[in-house]
Amino acid sequence: MNTPRPPLRNLDDALADLLARAQPLADTESVSTFEADGRVLAEDLVSALQVPPQDNSSMDGYAVRRAEIADEGVPLPVSQRIPAGAAAQPLQPGTAARIFTGATVPAGADAIVMQEDTEALEDGRVRILRVPSEGQWIRRSGEDITRGSTVLARGERLGPAALGLAASIGRDSVQVARRPRVALFSTGDELVMPGAVAPEAMKPGAIYNSNRFFLRSLLLRMGCEVRDLGIVPDRRDATLDALREAARDNDLILTSGGVSVGEEDHIKPAVQQLGSLDLWQISMKPGKPFAHGRVGDAHFIGLPGNPVSSFVTFLLLVRPFLLKLQGATRLEPREVQLPAHFDWPRADKRREFLRARRDAQGGVALFPNQSSGVLTSTVWADGLVDVAGGQVIARGERVRFLPLAELLA
Repeated sequence: MNTPRPPLRNLDDALADLLARAQPLADTESVSTFEADGRVLAEDLVSALQVPPQDNSSMDGYAVRRAEIADEGVPLPVSQRIPAGAAAQPLQPGTAARIFTGATVPAGADAIVMQEDTEALEDGRVRILRVPSEGQWIRRSGEDITRGSTVLARGERLGPAALGLAASIGRDSVQVARRPRVALFSTGDELVMPGAVAPEAMKPGAIYNSNRFFLRSLLLRMGCEVRDLGIVPDRRDATLDALREAARDNDLILTSGGVSVGEEDHIKPAVQQLGSLDLWQISMKPGKPFAHGRVGDAHFIGLPGNPVSSFVTFLLLVRPFLLKLQGATRLEPREVQLPAHFDWPRADKRREFLRARRDAQGGVALFPNQSSGVLTSTVWADGLVDVAGGQVIARGERVRFLPLAELLA
């Protein structure tokens, strides 16, 4: 008597279950701010100073007292010259101070007249050609950052702008989460590494191992330390040996292929022998088969073997899992609502993620072949259209678009 298959799992429920099992890594390390791109902050960054530290000029021009410029054309003697980085003396009554962008505004001045609105006179004075408004072209102390404020919060994933912000408050190093250590291997006797066999010498049924290349790249983009264990033969003993080695000193074991129930799929029984395994059938397309478990202290995730399925399930499930391990607070990609420049009349029971890209007309076009084996679709696309189970789409309807720039960041 056949055991009935469990129902397919909702993707959101599967993701919530997966994230509940991902406890942030306890270890942190101090790294140079220069080297912290992509890392996740393990501390709040609190400013010990105002930014800017003093009122400063946002223009090259002249610092003045507005009360002394009642009309256009007033000539004023120039009492001092203030370049950026120099100390400013209080502004003498009845004078203007030559000032440059970024320079400290002298005490007593309440406006900057940009040099285009002035005329330098032969006797060394300057004529003010336009009456300034209060505070004109002055950047106030603390208008960017106030002393004691948190400029970046724990759990923030650092990018170029955030690194500049950390540097602006004087931080030459930051405390960040340790990089997750990930062991990666593929299973399948049909797999061949590029360079090992020429295309014309490939045996029938053999394929090049593309998954290993994009999975390693994705892991590195996620800030992981990757230990590549190569291709594991379709044998139980070889699979057990690979899992034992992968479990040593790694936080996650990631595999592609071999999580089905065929006679040559050894991952499932091997993980169960060494630890525990939950084999999920997720209601998503591409990417239905997905496995999570433990081998020793390491998490185990098994992805489907089809390249597009493996690619999409990594982005939607493994990516947020790795961010959670690093203590990141924002796990979901930002989505965009865009008009569909296509028809999708054949609804599927499963939630679908269609490879698509934005077009010149501001909408979304589909790659013509949405098969889970067509890796060219992932290169052509710049995002995924998220289609609910049972949903059809008519041209012009707005759809949920997940930019790959977000998912691959």
